[in-house]
Amino acid sequence: MKLGVIAQKIGMSRFFDSAGRNQPVTILRVDNCKIVDIRSNEKNGYEALRLSYGKTNKALPKTIKGFLKKKSISPFLISREFRVNSLENFNIGDEVGVNHLVEGQYVDVRSNSIGKGFAGGMKRHNFSGNRATHGVSISHRSHGSTGQCQDPGKVFKGKKMAGRLGNSKVTIQNLLVLKIDKENNMILIRGAVPGHKGAFIKVTDSVKKRGIIKDLSKINIDNVIAKNSKSSSNKKDSVDVDKTLKNDQGKEEKPSISESNDSKTVKEN
Repeated sequence: MKLGVIAQKIGMSRFFDSAGRNQPVTILRVDNCKIVDIRSNEKNGYEALRLSYGKTNKALPKTIKGFLKKKSISPFLISREFRVNSLENFNIGDEVGVNHLVEGQYVDVRSNSIGKGFAGGMKRHNFSGNRATHGVSISHRSHGSTGQCQDPGKVFKGKKMAGRLGNSKVTIQNLLVLKIDKENNMILIRGAVPGHKGAFIKVTDSVKKRGIIKDLSKINIDNVIAKNSKSSSNKKDSVDVDKTLKNDQGKEEKPSISESNDSKTVKEN
């Protein structure tokens, strides 16, 4: 696996690509991302690199101070580990920037989702709730019964109930990198990214989509929509043709008025 980066979420905006299309993007910023530790198979049993993000002047505990003194590095805000296939050409103190990514590649992003606090069963698990009237009072939005009787005499673990909603690890896959601003250390990714503004995002190469789109103007969403609409219209046309054929087959040919009059005159004679 290739080394990723740690970025901070700035917010969402719009971006007009080379074809003039309006794309919804999330802006991520990379600031002072450096390698602070190396995990090897001989010592740790796996190969990984630990990256740091940003700088801080806050008071640090003695354990962190000892780690910083041992590695001869400056204090940082956060750090994350990235599994890699090889540890060659990596040293402690090396900086990893936005040039580590390429425009047109697909990435996977991971962060904690926005916390929504303590939520009820209707909001957290999409419960329908109780009736508005007819015997229901005060408990219109309650989740109702949560267990059985004396046997088993408990509520099973994992029961869907009211509780804390959000603030959980979420991974979004196959997001396209539309623009990389090397001067401002910005990354523009198409689509939404989990987390609030200011959240720290772990960006890695996509697991499912490995290719790189060299010409982003070739991505035409309008053509895809047009193809889908054409296929649906063709299906409708074929259905209409089948209906007309069935109707024509079901109808019996009726004689014309002139033919019926001629047959009547023959019978009278």
